[in-house]
Amino acid sequence: MKNLLKKVVCFFLLVLFSVSFTACKKKDQYHITVSEVAHSVFYAPGYVAMSQGFFEEEGLTVDIVLGNGADKVMASLLSKDVQIGLAGAEATIYVYNEGQEDYAINFAQLTQKDGNFLVGRSEEENFTWSALAGKSILGGRKGGMPEMVLEYALKLNGLTVGRDDPSIMDKGGVNVRTDVQFAALAGSFASGEGDYVTLFEPTATLTQNAKEGYILTSLGEVTGVIPYTNYFCTKSYLEKNEDVIQKFTNAIYKGSCWVYSHSAEEVAKAIQPYFTDSTLQELTTVMNRYLSIEAWAKSPVLNKDAYELFLDIMIEAGELTTRTPYEKIVNTKFAQQAIQ
Repeated sequence: MKNLLKKVVCFFLLVLFSVSFTACKKKDQYHITVSEVAHSVFYAPGYVAMSQGFFEEEGLTVDIVLGNGADKVMASLLSKDVQIGLAGAEATIYVYNEGQEDYAINFAQLTQKDGNFLVGRSEEENFTWSALAGKSILGGRKGGMPEMVLEYALKLNGLTVGRDDPSIMDKGGVNVRTDVQFAALAGSFASGEGDYVTLFEPTATLTQNAKEGYILTSLGEVTGVIPYTNYFCTKSYLEKNEDVIQKFTNAIYKGSCWVYSHSAEEVAKAIQPYFTDSTLQELTTVMNRYLSIEAWAKSPVLNKDAYELFLDIMIEAGELTTRTPYEKIVNTKFAQQAIQ
C-alpha cells in the first residue's frame, strides 16, 4: 500500500512538472507577425523555418499574413499592425527618402535573384529576348522590384523600354505595362491582356499547366545577384527588440541552409502544407527551377556591392535621384551573428 501511494504521488508530481514546463515553454514563446509581399514558394526558406520548427527552437511563434504589394507591407509595418515586413529593398528606400523618422531597416536578406519567369502565349523553343521587340509585357506595379528588374533585364538584352507607352511598340521597343497590380497579373494575362507577363512561382507553373501561358525563361538567371527580397522592421522596433530580431534571423538562416542541403522534392514536401493548391509534383518542379538559379541567399547578410547595384537599377528606372546610404537602412549585425 505504501509503495502504491508513492507511485501515485510520483505520477502526479510528474504530471504537475510536465504541465508547468509546458506552460513555461508557451510563456517564453515570443509572438510576431510578418507581412509578406506575395504568397509564393519563392520565399521557401521562411516556410521551411516554420515547418521544421526553427522558429520554435528560437522561442518564436510566427504568423505570416499576405500584404499583396511592397507598399501595403510597408503601410502595415509603419502602422505597427505587424512587426516584420518581407519585400524588396525599394520599399525601405522610398520610406527613408520620404523623411520618415521611424524608417525601416533591412536586417536579413532572403532571396538573391529575381524570382519571376517570363511567360508567353505560345511555346517558343529557341526563345531569344529579341522576340519581345514590338510587344507588351504585364510587369506589375510601377516602381516595384519586379517591374524595375524587368526593365533592367530588357535593357541588358539591348531592348528599348517604354513604360505604359504603346507607341514604343511601333518603334520596335517593348511596352512594360504597370496598370495591372501584381496579384492580378496571371488573371489579366489569362483574360487576354498583354503579349507576355512575368510571374512568380507557383503561379507561373499553374498558368502553364492550365495552358494559359508558357514559361520561356528565368529573369533571375539573366539579371544575376540582387538583394531582391529582405526582412525589415522599423528602427524603433529594432532598438527595443534586438533579441527577437536575432532569433528570427537565426531561424531564417537555418531555413536557407536546410533548403540548400535537401532535394527539391524534400523541400516541396516541407512547404506543401502552406501551398495546398499545388500538387507535390508541381512544387517539386518549382523547387528545381529556383534551386537551379540559386534563388535564395546562402547568407542573410545584405552585401553592399549588391545593394549599390540595385540603386543603379532604381536610378536607371527613374525611381531614384539620390543614392540612399547603405549604412542608414541596412544592419548586418544580426545576419553576421547568425552565420557564425
